[in-house]
Amino acid sequence: MSTEPPDHGMPVQSAPEQGERPRRKSRRGLGIAGALLACGAVAVVVTGISAREKSSEELRTWTDEQAISSVAVTKPDAKALTNSLDLPGRLEAYSRAPIYARVSGYVKSWSADIGAKVKAGQVIAEIEAPDLDQQLLQARADLLSQQASARLSEATLNRRKTLVASNFVSAQEIDERTADLSNKKAAVKSGEANVERLEALAGYKKITAPFDGVVTERNTDVGALINSGSSTGPAMFVISDIAKLRVYVNVPQNYVPMVRIGAKAVITLPEYPNRTFLATVEASSQAVDVASGTTRMQLGLDNSKGELMPGSYASVKLTLAREGTPLFIPASALIFNRAGLRVAAVGPDDRVKLKPVTIARDLGRDIELASGVVPDDRIIVAPPDGLSDGDKVRVVGDDAAKGKPTAAEKPQDVKG
Repeated sequence: MSTEPPDHGMPVQSAPEQGERPRRKSRRGLGIAGALLACGAVAVVVTGISAREKSSEELRTWTDEQAISSVAVTKPDAKALTNSLDLPGRLEAYSRAPIYARVSGYVKSWSADIGAKVKAGQVIAEIEAPDLDQQLLQARADLLSQQASARLSEATLNRRKTLVASNFVSAQEIDERTADLSNKKAAVKSGEANVERLEALAGYKKITAPFDGVVTERNTDVGALINSGSSTGPAMFVISDIAKLRVYVNVPQNYVPMVRIGAKAVITLPEYPNRTFLATVEASSQAVDVASGTTRMQLGLDNSKGELMPGSYASVKLTLAREGTPLFIPASALIFNRAGLRVAAVGPDDRVKLKPVTIARDLGRDIELASGVVPDDRIIVAPPDGLSDGDKVRVVGDDAAKGKPTAAEKPQDVKG
């Protein structure tokens, strides 16, 4: 029997052809795997680059955000501001009279020492003037002589007139006698005036008070030599009316229009720390002192109880009549450089707007502004160094917008 397989008419593959098919399949798989690996590598590279770019962008954004300054803002306020002005003042007597002697002599006596209350016309000292007494005696004697001469001249004229009818005297003589009588009468009047003048001077030997008041100075004593009309040396006495006092205060020029005549003022003194006294503005000098830039104003202060002393220092709080409502900001909000005095305001876009301002009053922690801001401005409380116009800022704790206490109602950190 034959062991060969039957022939069905189909070609029989040789051994090399049967080994080529697996080899082709493995090559195709390797190509696909390589392509997949290449795509994966590209994807990894693209993903890494994208992540790196995103990280860099986030870093730049974070850096830019950190570069923006965070600031606290407040709005200009006027609620806590009082319409008053505190200034130093000086008390003076409403009437003050230095007493000098009108006659020369020596002090014979005095009866009023410092602090004594005197009445108008009261004798407070007496001067002994022997020279004046002798001049008065001489003037009176001269007057008697002149009066006697006038009477003789008048009698002579009358006798001559009786002889006119008999032609014993001429008309010329009558005229001469009449003129002589007129001269004698004029001499009498001159003598009388001289006597009255010396009598008036003799009346000044008694020093009297010119008005009701208090003796605030006494610069003489018994036996002191007095020279008449000497106003270069100290006065014998100084009489002051202290029932009402004058308060003098120097008001800065920009506040003068706000201090009205008749306005009230509160006076405080160091010797009465727990008391206040009410005064009234009475007059203004209507002129500005070029040295100080102030106007002197006078206030009237009642002192009927005599508690206050002329010459005392006083603190005067004047009531100001303002036409508008002033605004004030924290002192730390001010920026002063070569561009002048400014404040930094934050606009709706959170960008800085530097505004020039004018100070009306420095209140210490707060500054009253005369111009430059409006009530709706958001003012940076403590501007950072190097802040420029147009810079972007981050607003933190906007008190005015959130209804929190304003800058005037809470402590602020003052720069410098």
